Amino acid sequence: MFDLFGSGVFGFVQSDLRSNVTGVRSRFDAVREASGTLEALVRNEASESQKHATPCLVRLTRGLSLTYHALQHMQSDTSAELHVCFKRSYDTVLRHHHSFIIRSVVSIAIRAVPRRSDFYKCLAQGGSEEKLDAELSRWLSGLKVIIEHISSFLENGKYGKV
Repeated sequence: MFDLFGSGVFGFVQSDLRSNVTGVRSRFDAVREASGTLEALVRNEASESQKHATPCLVRLTRGLSLTYHALQHMQSDTSAELHVCFKRSYDTVLRHHHSFIIRSVVSIAIRAVPRRSDFYKCLAQGGSEEKLDAELSRWLSGLKVIIEHISSFLENGKYGKV
């Protein structure tokens, strides 16, 4: 999805998401028998002094939450431009985790996202906006369940705060 923004505007977000997926996957590959689920992977890693996958999962969940909230804002406020939706999402999900410098970089990147209509056109890939909205609603419903489950597990188990 971030490729649709063009010009690498959210390249740092993509890079962060990919590196966090790689961190979780590396742990999974190292201890497959004890990593049947993300919960098992985190519980298994908790007993070790050096933790890498769990912080990666926390950051990955934050990134997915940012995406979820931005797209949710886009659907619920049909008159808001995309940068407004991402700004609202960032302020809710990630702002409090970042330093002033990171917040400044993110602010500039958010202002560079494409117009809502251009983004919709690219995302719909020639289909109707109505079909896109219906499919996006279904996808967001599923993503919300995943984010809430992982967040709850991590926070209740004191493995990390999303």
